[in-house]
Amino acid sequence: MKRIGFIYEKVYDKNNIRNAIYNASKGKKKKRMVKWVLANEGKVIETVHEMLKNKTYIPSKYFESRIVDGLSKKERKIYKPKFYPDQIIHWSLMLQIDFVIKRGMYKWSCASVPKRGQHYAKNRVEKWIRNDFKNTKYILKLDMKKYYPSINLELLKAKFRKLIKDDDVLLLIDSIIDSHNKGLPIGNYTSQWFANFYLQDIDHFIKEKLKAKYYVRYMDDLVIFGSNKRKLRKLFMALKEKCIEEKLTIKGDWQIFNSQKRYLDFCGFVFTREKTFIRKRITRNMRRKYFKFNKNPTTHNAQSMLSYYGWVKHTDSYILYKKYFNLKLLKGALK
Repeated sequence: MKRIGFIYEKVYDKNNIRNAIYNASKGKKKKRMVKWVLANEGKVIETVHEMLKNKTYIPSKYFESRIVDGLSKKERKIYKPKFYPDQIIHWSLMLQIDFVIKRGMYKWSCASVPKRGQHYAKNRVEKWIRNDFKNTKYILKLDMKKYYPSINLELLKAKFRKLIKDDDVLLLIDSIIDSHNKGLPIGNYTSQWFANFYLQDIDHFIKEKLKAKYYVRYMDDLVIFGSNKRKLRKLFMALKEKCIEEKLTIKGDWQIFNSQKRYLDFCGFVFTREKTFIRKRITRNMRRKYFKFNKNPTTHNAQSMLSYYGWVKHTDSYILYKKYFNLKLLKGALK
């Protein structure tokens, strides 16, 4: 693939920085620093422009915090970059290099890419298992061990050098990658793109070398379908060797199973041959939100409850819909 150059001038272009501020501020406009940036937009744009043009940008120290992941309930350490100038610069960069990453992106690589979320993956899995029983009889499911912290930073830089020949952009990418001493920090806007990009070689290996007919990935969760259990095991062994080359480790709980005897739990959904349901943990959380709203029908609680509507709407969950969703009442609480 031909390498792309002449990107850096577009990164520090003032209109690009203005767009970066707009995107970075979405959902954060009540925060003090964001308010200040929006009130002093012209000054901020000029400062960031000079910072990038003169290559004086040095990543700020991260704010560390811990959260409990909404779906997996795993505790994660989050590293939050400063809004100004870091998040603005991250967006300025990604607005100009996202197309470079997308060029080699596997079609069913999901997560952290616009229009490629959980429903995008869900729709494809449903189509495969319902229309081709023979080639989806067995399923190999696996994920990477401590994926973000285990990403090899030097290998990541080398991957970017295969795609980009603009030294100034590569220098900026390196500075963001080196701003965290172990793997990629969960919290950077750039990290989700970089983490997805890191697995592109594995995507192509599975499709082109191992000839997997049906394969989908949601960040580091991989699902491969096949007609033969022995062949899937052989594929797994080859994939394991490839992961070692990529400095990654597959979790020990990988599994191969018969899709007729067991359901597939993936992306928060539970897939059977005929229907798709919501994962039990999500249903349990939804039920809690329902009781909380009934007890205290505030706007916030209504919004929390409605956030689950998409899960119910796009699955075979009519019973849950009838039991927990009075849309007229919920929308009335938003007024």
